[in-house]
Amino acid sequence: MKYFFRVPLHLLLLLASQTCDGVMIKSTPPVNAEGFIRASPDDTVSLICEIPDINLKEEELKWQRNGAAVSLNDQNKKTGSALCITPVIPEDHAATFTCSLAKNSTDSASVTLEVLYPPQLSGSENITIEEQEDLVLVCDMKANPLITYVTWTLNESTVDLIAGGFTVTNDGRTSRLQVNNVEQSLHDGVYQCNASSSAFPNKTKTFYVNVTDRTIKFPLVPLIAGVVVVFVTSILAVVSRWRKIVKCCKK
Repeated sequence: MKYFFRVPLHLLLLLASQTCDGVMIKSTPPVNAEGFIRASPDDTVSLICEIPDINLKEEELKWQRNGAAVSLNDQNKKTGSALCITPVIPEDHAATFTCSLAKNSTDSASVTLEVLYPPQLSGSENITIEEQEDLVLVCDMKANPLITYVTWTLNESTVDLIAGGFTVTNDGRTSRLQVNNVEQSLHDGVYQCNASSSAFPNKTKTFYVNVTDRTIKFPLVPLIAGVVVVFVTSILAVVSRWRKIVKCCKK
């Protein structure tokens, strides 16, 4: 669970700085009023760690991402140590970057990323399926902020769950539309998954579903086995017949 708080206006004079007694982090873009660095995928976030105390200028610094050490070259361990996150990716959401004195981790400062990204819904997909097979359509709902509204349509009308025998399941990451034993008259057509959030309204993915007549499928393995048996039997019969013919000619 995240706890959000508002920073009084006079504290915003700190702009992009997060400080403690020993170190200070400056960021581009700056820390917002909620205490986060807001970014989008493919953005670049720059962090600079400084030591305000002139008596500690020669102290080494270290960086951590969610508690794990970040590798730095020797020239980047003094005051002014820089860290660049590029490109920002969705997995960077809620990642906390901490800068501290190498010899005293209690002298530290931290910033947390807030990555806003839409669900991966775009384009279209062509699906061909035979009657009596099962149809499953999946839309990726992973996004920040979370998707608040999802609808499924068939030929521009809201999917009729009862008449079409559909089921819809949402787990917060995906939305699945499923129907068993499809029928051409009921389930052939253009499906759309529509998702909206406070930051990203009206994201859509389209599925062109073509339901074809069911074809009779022969079991291939038994068929091949039968052909082999017939072939071998025929060869043996010919060989046996040939031997009889040879014996007859010798007489």
